[in-house]
Amino acid sequence: MIPRLKEKYEKEVVPALIEKFGYKNVMEVPKLEKIIINMGVGEAKENQKVLESAVADMQLISGQKPILTRARKSIANFKIRENMPLGCKVTLRKNKMYEFADKLMNIALPRVRDFRGVSSKAFDGRGNYALGIKEQLIFPEVEYDKIDKIRGMDIIFVTNSKTDEEARELLRFLGMPFAQ
Repeated sequence: MIPRLKEKYEKEVVPALIEKFGYKNVMEVPKLEKIIINMGVGEAKENQKVLESAVADMQLISGQKPILTRARKSIANFKIRENMPLGCKVTLRKNKMYEFADKLMNIALPRVRDFRGVSSKAFDGRGNYALGIKEQLIFPEVEYDKIDKIRGMDIIFVTNSKTDEEARELLRFLGMPFAQ
């Protein structure tokens, strides 16, 4: 089964981007390459159970098993040792990526309280977009009664576009609710 967002990209977004930017070849049209979801769990240095529940939440949200991220170097003031697990991340590609993006844009983001759109200034200069979420409860898979603590996460949309403007238009055509 092809996700709805992938069909939309092929049928609507590609022609719209060709018309707007005047590409000569279909292969020039920017596309979404991957989505990276990262969750840093600072409390994991005292209690490893916290990290296990964060991994379980992320697995529910993404539909893929996350990998643990570890400290690169020791920091005595924060009581962190080198190679200590401090978070988890998932890289989504292909159909899972489109399914997650569709769920994020159409179900999860509208559930945020006082939602007026996401910032259109969070591009990195190379066509990648970063989005921070304050709580994992906005995703429909996460049950309120079963979470131990509200955690946030970073979601990075990696595109192969050359400029931020191209990436902004790509995400806008895909349905990202940018603030006006």
